[in-house]
Amino acid sequence: MFKTIFHSRFSVLYMFLILYVALSFLLRLFFVVSASEVIDYSFITIFKIFGIGIYYDFGVAVFFMVVYALYLGIVPNRIIGSWVDKIITSVILFITLLVMYFSFLGEVPFWEEFSTRYNFIAVDYLIYTYEVLENINQSYPLPVLITVLLLLCLGTLFLFKKLGIFKDAFTFKISLTYRLMHMGFLILVASFYVFFSTNAQAEYSQNTYNNELAKNGVYSFFAAYRSNELDYNTFYATLKKDRAFSIIKSELQQVNQDYVENDPYQLLRDTTADTTEVKPNIILICLESFSADFMQAFGNSKNITPNIDGLANESIFFTNMYATGTRTVRGMEAITLSVPPTPGNSIVRRPDNAKLFSIASVLKQKNYELNFFYGGDGYFDNMNSFFGGQGFNIYDRNRGNPLSDEIKTTRTNIEDTEVTHENAWGVCDEDIYAKLLKTYDKNYLSNQPTFSFVMTTSNHKPYTFPEHKIDMPSGSRDAAVKYTDYALSHFIETAKQKPWFKNTVFVVIADHCAKSAGKWEITIDKHLIPAFIYNLPDSTPQKVAKLSSQIDIMPTLFGYLNWDYQTALYGKDISLVKKDDERALIGNYRTIGLLKDETFTQLNDKKKVEQYHWDSKNKELIELKNKNKKLEDLTISYYQTASERFTDGKMKEN
Repeated sequence: MFKTIFHSRFSVLYMFLILYVALSFLLRLFFVVSASEVIDYSFITIFKIFGIGIYYDFGVAVFFMVVYALYLGIVPNRIIGSWVDKIITSVILFITLLVMYFSFLGEVPFWEEFSTRYNFIAVDYLIYTYEVLENINQSYPLPVLITVLLLLCLGTLFLFKKLGIFKDAFTFKISLTYRLMHMGFLILVASFYVFFSTNAQAEYSQNTYNNELAKNGVYSFFAAYRSNELDYNTFYATLKKDRAFSIIKSELQQVNQDYVENDPYQLLRDTTADTTEVKPNIILICLESFSADFMQAFGNSKNITPNIDGLANESIFFTNMYATGTRTVRGMEAITLSVPPTPGNSIVRRPDNAKLFSIASVLKQKNYELNFFYGGDGYFDNMNSFFGGQGFNIYDRNRGNPLSDEIKTTRTNIEDTEVTHENAWGVCDEDIYAKLLKTYDKNYLSNQPTFSFVMTTSNHKPYTFPEHKIDMPSGSRDAAVKYTDYALSHFIETAKQKPWFKNTVFVVIADHCAKSAGKWEITIDKHLIPAFIYNLPDSTPQKVAKLSSQIDIMPTLFGYLNWDYQTALYGKDISLVKKDDERALIGNYRTIGLLKDETFTQLNDKKKVEQYHWDSKNKELIELKNKNKKLEDLTISYYQTASERFTDGKMKEN
């Protein structure tokens, strides 16, 4: 039987299956060793990781070979061994090997960056080839990578030849029935994986690392592609619509708010202040991948954020604020739309996301000019279309991708003469701040207040920045963090010399943490971010330890500025929140949840609701057997109503 299979017309196909599974085993072994400190080491754990892994590896290997199997099944015997047969076989195998080796090599830096197999981030990155290829080139020189890939492919072809694999494939002539049996078997196996196997079946453990190690990168990639759009009502636990909206309306209404109308499905509220409002310029700086644990204030001893620590101590400093997600677009969504992280794609990247009720809606009530500054090309992740659709003027590094024709807004390019350093993700932080300073100097004499959303890029792989700015060389995360710290401090010190500084408030917040993977689907401590409001009129420095999310930062600022305004936002004014009402919304693209009273209520795409006790001291989630139904319903109401309002168009401005 062995001879019949491996010394036959199908020898190339079956040898590839063996090769792929063997290399996948070695890659998984490498990841297991590298994750030795965070996985549960036991015989059962290792057996499950490799056992489940081989199951998915075999499925992917079959997928790789389906086209070749179809070719082998339908090509008649008279073609076997001809130059046409040899060319087609060689081309199919070479392309398959190229994709295989590229996926293997790519998984190593992806694991280093995110501690996961390929996921929705990899799917998103595939769309933006310039940024991704430049990032790869600047981190790992492309000529070297291409040479390695070609050598691996050619070496494998040579090995197949030396083993006589090609000889067997090109000399054995077998009956149509035999060929169709092999072809049918492989198609049947592939169909089984398509219709009866899901990536979620690999998630056997509460330890996320165990689950990710058991998965296959390619399989995970296509699973993420298929689930990038998730309909809430189809995949998640729900309440009756009236009950969900009744709960959320009660939850969102604060002591200084009244609902504008009696519509049970509308969230528009009048907010009333009791003192005179102020309307300073507002500059919101969103720091790329800036975890709280980079700062000394949160226990870091490396002294890589001395300036940001200093600024935070002179500000209203929120020490218990959590990022809603794990990507920049999630941070933008949370800060701008002040909405829970609905499952699937971020709203920033979804179609029909223009003219939503957002912080821009509130700022326009106060006649603010709206600007979005980004050091890269705002085409990336649909940023320009999203911010333009909310009425922002765009300042970015244009690489030739125009705004959508439907979006009517002003776009200003960061010119070559304004760039001192640039990498795959955009100009360095100093350059984007310089552009911001230039714009504010130009607009100083205008009586119109200005709000600017600034998205930095330097704290992103390949971690490069201008030389001689700090005492560390480019190329590491710590160095990029220290440069981010330096650039922000330099910007603030320069701004202090400007006539507009005294009438400008600075909001500094991270978009997400540097890493979010951990022992659970959502690792709460890896969502903790720094946030502070600096140079607020008539305020004294203070630390605010109330539990909160990114969605709360701007409603809180509106409260400090004593604004009367209408809002349909989910965010709260933290200064008015009582202890019993504190909460944080946290999620990734599939799993979403609510942290409240040390209880984390988690919703997943299998319509399951789970609850855990959050032990913040030991950074552990402990599953609760007896669920708190009130918290369960509150969590569902947050996410269900947010998802339905966007889907039904109710999130649009009136």
